[in-house]
Amino acid sequence: MLKVRIVNKSPHVLPEYQTTGSAGMDLRAWLTNAVVLQPLERKLIPTGLYIELPHGYEAQIRPRSGMAIKRGITMVNTPGTIDSDYRGEIMVAVINLSNELQTIEDGERIAQMVIAKYEQIGWELTETLETTERGAGGFGHSGTK
Repeated sequence: MLKVRIVNKSPHVLPEYQTTGSAGMDLRAWLTNAVVLQPLERKLIPTGLYIELPHGYEAQIRPRSGMAIKRGITMVNTPGTIDSDYRGEIMVAVINLSNELQTIEDGERIAQMVIAKYEQIGWELTETLETTERGAGGFGHSGTK
């Protein structure tokens, strides 16, 4: 198991996996006052969490499906990426896509965090690429049925 150093300035429990098969851990809002979001309004929500990821790892911050489908609250940039050399507070950029006011309370689970390994690359400049069956087929090229 990868060990990651974390500072928790909030009074809330550390992020944790809800099941043995979970890829993501829920992040909680750390608020002195509830945040009210107007329809289509975006705000940064603090978590009180600071992490120190090993080189070669990132934290992906993703919406929670329940909030998205039930309340219309999702993230502006998804997934958000926390690089291994970032030491600031984890903030979640939320948006209210519903037609109603939405309130986020202190301690509410607002996003999920997935820790992922990555590799940096070096470019190899070329004039051609290998051909494939798909080729340049893009969005919707394979149909809907």
